[in-house]
Amino acid sequence: MQGEGYVVDYMQILRHSWVIVLMMFLSVLAVGVTIERWFYFKRNKLDSVKFLAKIKAFIIDGKYKEAIDFCKESKGSIPIVIREGLEERQLPREEVSKLMEASHAEQKLNLQRYLSILGTLGNTSVFIGLLGTVLGIVRAFKDLAGSAGGGPEVVMFGIAEALLATAAGLTLAIPCVVLFNYFTEKVKNISVEMDSVAKKVLVLMANYGEGSHARGRK
Repeated sequence: MQGEGYVVDYMQILRHSWVIVLMMFLSVLAVGVTIERWFYFKRNKLDSVKFLAKIKAFIIDGKYKEAIDFCKESKGSIPIVIREGLEERQLPREEVSKLMEASHAEQKLNLQRYLSILGTLGNTSVFIGLLGTVLGIVRAFKDLAGSAGGGPEVVMFGIAEALLATAAGLTLAIPCVVLFNYFTEKVKNISVEMDSVAKKVLVLMANYGEGSHARGRK
């Protein structure tokens, strides 16, 4: 920032403004969470329609071992939930359903991991930036009070600190809110798919299960 021969040293602002340093650290944290979640969802991407069709074929043919092996080989949260039901298929249907619901809840927690960090940063970064703005204005008035008839350049450092803090807060908050909403929507969609596939598999096991397999072929 420059005005009438006076240049604000941004490195000096960083050395004196702990708020801006904190915002930089939080920005690195947000980037780390975003990268980790992005690759997590990419690695665990699954076509649930094709997966269900394959599982259905195995169940109808009574090939439960092959179905379980297929779940182990498949990526994503859905195969884990379905494998839980297939492995415990000898239990009463209500018990199998409860086990699959428990597995569903565990997988949902894995999907939501670290998203609270993005949500918290999205909600609080603006206020942290506002704190830096207030501290910068206070510094500007303090510098003005300690100056003997100085010009506008006396308050330049404090004003620059205030504006940088505001910009840093907004720059961090806006992407965090967008990313939090994006990943939350992905979690919601996957969770709905898990529930849908699990219920369909339960029906298939009830109709074509080992106990009713012979009836299904009559």
